[in-house]
Amino acid sequence: MTHHLTPETLFGTVVVGPDGDRIGKVDEVYLDNATGRPEWVSVKTGLFGSHVSLVPLAEASVSGDTVTVPFDKSLVKDAPHHDPGVELSATDEADLYRYYGTAGTTTTTAGTTTGTTTGTVGTGTGTDLRAGTTGGDVRAAGHDTSGPDTDDAMTRSREELRVGTEVREAGRARLRKYVTSEAVSRTVTVSHDELVVTREPITDANRAAALSGGDLTEEEHEIVLTEERAVAAKETVPVERVRLGTRTVAGTETVSAELREEHIEFDADAGVRVEDRDRA
Repeated sequence: MTHHLTPETLFGTVVVGPDGDRIGKVDEVYLDNATGRPEWVSVKTGLFGSHVSLVPLAEASVSGDTVTVPFDKSLVKDAPHHDPGVELSATDEADLYRYYGTAGTTTTTAGTTTGTTTGTVGTGTGTDLRAGTTGGDVRAAGHDTSGPDTDDAMTRSREELRVGTEVREAGRARLRKYVTSEAVSRTVTVSHDELVVTREPITDANRAAALSGGDLTEEEHEIVLTEERAVAAKETVPVERVRLGTRTVAGTETVSAELREEHIEFDADAGVRVEDRDRA
């Protein structure tokens, strides 16, 4: 069924087993250089996708972003190991076909292997001759894990912390006036009149005043006595004015966050010369 498949439709798809259980996500696609058709996909399995296994596409079917293969997850996970990004030789391919029990385009007879060798691929084709064995060989093309093909470079990104401030309501305050009562006592000085009777003997000095009235008459003389009493009156007077306001006080707070950063590393086969250039 691989003649219906293309690398573009396979990159980033999810591989599931016959019972629908998720096996992993397609990481790389391997093409047959003789036909240009996808033959294998590398699938990331294990915790956090740390393990990569190759799965044949001979009996696979695609529906949307799901690729269904007739193998369960444990079988795929235990498949013979193949380093990602390394070309798949005819011998490795034959071992994988034997492991999965499927018939591929690779056959082995009398110690001579004739078949198609594949590698991580994009769209190119080529021929590889190995120990008298003829077969197609394919090169690796880069692709993003999200699916689309990319060039031969990767972009490394990282998260950076951006801090600032925002204004939010921290609380509310209010003025409230209420009335209380208390007993108050004050001491006040008061006065009053008292009756004083003064008796004077008749002398030459006052005889004339004493004889000015009638003889043996009845007479009444009245005076008014006064007194002061303590009284209280209440008067409302302003005492103070109270108002509410705000002032801004500056301080510092520490903001913490977990920042993620991508790292790019490379590996190469033994004997491959590597020059690491930093153009920053």
